[in-house]
Amino acid sequence: MLDASKAYSGFAVDDLAEAKAFYGETLGLAIKELDVGADEPLLELALPDRPILIYPKPDLVPANYTILNFPVWDVEAAVDGLAARGVEFERYPGFDQDEKGIDRNGPAGGIAWFTDPAGNILAVHGEM
Repeated sequence: MLDASKAYSGFAVDDLAEAKAFYGETLGLAIKELDVGADEPLLELALPDRPILIYPKPDLVPANYTILNFPVWDVEAAVDGLAARGVEFERYPGFDQDEKGIDRNGPAGGIAWFTDPAGNILAVHGEM
């Protein structure tokens, strides 16, 4: 029944304007505002293969796991580029992260984590 559905994912943020600026300007992703007749629009990350919904939740408690992964060809270049845009990378106990925050033991050339303004955890990692 659902195998033909074009499923998509979504996540919450506590401030849509802050999220729009972070995902659109800082990360450089295409953002669409969706007017669904609510008090404020929803946001959509217009990614190449599947949209991702971003919706408001003022009392958000961010997840303690990675909600969104960005596979990239060159993890170090991605980390350098994001750091140049003001993104700070997280450090986690038990991971062998270098001075840039990259765990080179991670998938396909490494993984590095960062958060959005709502505290949601995101990652860049090597192509698998």
